[in-house]
Amino acid sequence: MTAMCKEPLVSILILAWNSKEHLPICLARLLAQSFQDFEIFILNNGPQDAELEELQGKYAKLDLIIKNLGSNLGFAAANNIGARLARGQWIALLNADAYPEPHWLENLIAAAEGNPQFNFFSSRQLQADTPELLDGAGDTYHASGLAWRRHYNHPASEYGLHAEEVFGACAAAALYRREDFLAVGGFDETYFAYFEDVDLSFRLRLAGGRCLYVSDAVVHHVGSASTGKTSDFVYFHVHRNLVWTYFKNMPGALFWLFLPSHMAVNLYVSMQVWVKEGRIIVFKAKLDALRALPSVLKKRSQVQKLRKVSLRELYRIMTKDLLAPRRAARVQTQSK
Repeated sequence: MTAMCKEPLVSILILAWNSKEHLPICLARLLAQSFQDFEIFILNNGPQDAELEELQGKYAKLDLIIKNLGSNLGFAAANNIGARLARGQWIALLNADAYPEPHWLENLIAAAEGNPQFNFFSSRQLQADTPELLDGAGDTYHASGLAWRRHYNHPASEYGLHAEEVFGACAAAALYRREDFLAVGGFDETYFAYFEDVDLSFRLRLAGGRCLYVSDAVVHHVGSASTGKTSDFVYFHVHRNLVWTYFKNMPGALFWLFLPSHMAVNLYVSMQVWVKEGRIIVFKAKLDALRALPSVLKKRSQVQKLRKVSLRELYRIMTKDLLAPRRAARVQTQSK
């Protein structure tokens, strides 16, 4: 009789789509981790690929499972499949183009075990090509409905040096308690990609969860390696999905309090993109968001039933500074 394999503490989920040049580097970094109690699911968002299958032989020391999904289901649906397959108490999401330093997972698990009041955790992301600059230090959520990676493009020697509570985790390199991830429904699969991690963070917070930024859990992130940072695909999904996130998740009195700023910011950003870049894709995104509002509002009723956190606590963790989005946008467009 064959003994059952011991369940790992962590299940690492890696999405594979247009990422062949990045996956071997990422897996080599995982092979070098100081903490090894994990399994890896490579979620292949496409047909069966012989080159991917070869990775199991090349990295035989890793507990590596390849799940062929047959077509591009999107970031959200693929990771939900991985989360349901996972056996670990924790699930770690890691982009194929996010290369972890040797103590990345060890430090995330240490933070989780040392801070039981938190149930999801965000990594310190350095820009892979310019590691002296931050790619992010957790996610900021603004009361208007905008969101961005904290300290993006800021000097890594000066910012994000200490662990602290943040609104949410960037899913390029994040750790979630699996039962809590599944309890709130995982990612919203209608998002397909982009802003789905902000939406998930919001729903985890509504359910009483909290997120800790772990400053010594470091990855080097290429960023938007498969879709391009400023493609119409990215613009469309970000600007559609941020509307859905606000309408679905912003609770009670806060919804009405911040609705004027949400509407104003959406109009302002759409006009800015049109005037400065000649793109109408953001207007198309807003129209698509509005068409789907009836179904979004149905989801809202379900999401709000799960709310355990107070309005005061949500108000505390959100950013209200009117000029904060403008400052963040200015930094993001600065040349490196």
